[in-house]
Amino acid sequence: MLIDSHIHLDAAEFDADRNEVLAAARAVGVGGFVVPAVDRASFLRIAELARNCPDVWPAYGLHPMYVDQAVDADIEALEHKLATSNCIAVGEIGLDFYIDVTDRKRQANFFSAQLKLAQRFDLPVILHLRRAQDEVLKHLRQTRVRGGVAHAFNGSRQQADAFIALGFKLGFGGAMTFEGSQRIRKLATELPLESIVLETDAPDMAPSWGRGQRNCPANLSRYAATLATLRGIPVDIVIRQTTLNVVEAFPRLNSRSDAPAT
Repeated sequence: MLIDSHIHLDAAEFDADRNEVLAAARAVGVGGFVVPAVDRASFLRIAELARNCPDVWPAYGLHPMYVDQAVDADIEALEHKLATSNCIAVGEIGLDFYIDVTDRKRQANFFSAQLKLAQRFDLPVILHLRRAQDEVLKHLRQTRVRGGVAHAFNGSRQQADAFIALGFKLGFGGAMTFEGSQRIRKLATELPLESIVLETDAPDMAPSWGRGQRNCPANLSRYAATLATLRGIPVDIVIRQTTLNVVEAFPRLNSRSDAPAT
């Protein structure tokens, strides 16, 4: 089966047809969905999804683009959630230097605090690192964690190797389907397959065939086919290895045989 290693199933864009969206994905072989939080309010929504769907795996964290609205008590709430739930990772956390209006110092403070929680609870992390790869690496070297996934990776080969050396898998998705995304497609072709996981980031990051439309997890099967074509290998190999990679990135997946305690 395929595992979507990053999808925001709790997003309002899925409120009208979430069950149908999940059914369509399962019908094309997507057997698991890793759902990271973005703020404190999303904790409850994701926990409810995980209660109702055994193939939905929750992660809890505070996204860098939301920390301007966050308060210190949100870190305490996250700590409590990590201590009392069967989540698989801390995420989505990190830094975003693409949008200038965000407070970079505040982002760094929240990122550092969450890395320390991940270290304390021995959990992997799901990283957001848009235009901030080197600064994220600096934080990771200061606070070592169990690895995880560098979501929507779009850095250099040197940066990719640095994340891999720190125990991270690299997430590839819709951007890989655009012929003009030459650097991403080159990385997807040349990086060790053991270091790649597939993700949709749905409802965002639509693929080339759905430009401007809502992204959905059923697209993951076509992402696998795209990666197989780029690498010149059978799609079955891509599916098998990328699924193993997700399980390696998130060890708690091995212990889940039913709906999580949330």
